[in-house]
Amino acid sequence: MIRKPAVAGQFYPHDGSEVRKQIKEFTVKDVKKEKVIAAVCPHAGYIYSGGVAGEVYSRIQLPKNIVIIGPNHTGIGVPASVMADGEWEMPTGNVKINSELANAIINQSRYLKNDSMGHAREHSLEVQLPFIQYFIEDFTIVPILLMRSDYEICEDVGNAIYKGIEAIDKDSLIIASTDMTHYESHESAVEKDKKAIDEILKLNPEGLYTTIKQNHISMCGFIPTTTTIIASKLLGAKECELVRYTTSGEVSGDYEHVVGYAGLLIK
Repeated sequence: MIRKPAVAGQFYPHDGSEVRKQIKEFTVKDVKKEKVIAAVCPHAGYIYSGGVAGEVYSRIQLPKNIVIIGPNHTGIGVPASVMADGEWEMPTGNVKINSELANAIINQSRYLKNDSMGHAREHSLEVQLPFIQYFIEDFTIVPILLMRSDYEICEDVGNAIYKGIEAIDKDSLIIASTDMTHYESHESAVEKDKKAIDEILKLNPEGLYTTIKQNHISMCGFIPTTTTIIASKLLGAKECELVRYTTSGEVSGDYEHVVGYAGLLIK
């Protein structure tokens, strides 16, 4: 099965050469690349969040297998879905799915299902791919979408990702795709997002989950991020670094209704 791009020409340019040209402006030169277990990266239109994404990917020594976990914004498909076979067609070239790793992860979970329906129109995973393709040509992905769910499901999926990676390829990267606070003032977003980021920096998945709930933080990918922290700790993660935080107000000039963007590395 070939998944067609859903937001080319909207979140990023439709033409492959234009995509690469735009991404080049967001990358950081002469920065030391490092091997990391996971990353947290935003998924908005490149004009808004591309700077954060560019700094994150500029720092990573990218492996051949990448598990990308994002929120399901559309509500289509099953609550916890993996597209386990096929390719994703992108303006910058097709990306193959690692079926072996995808099925290994599915088989370790009580909740994950092989389902491509939810992936067809969802942007949260798609926008990560051109950045990855800019830095590495030959790689495969395991695309996972999670709707809002209980902490128990985060634990189940995080454990399944850990077991799948351990069994198939320990040299894999996990990417949690998320934006932070949505459509509040810059001041409110910064205050709320700091609370969430502090829990991520502490590698405290339950703390992040609880903080989001208690403070009504509209971080769309907190379930994927919680899940990623759980998997990362099982894979031996010891520390987390904030690469950059910003809001859309710094691009648009509208500081009354912003979206927050954070990029972090888990090592």
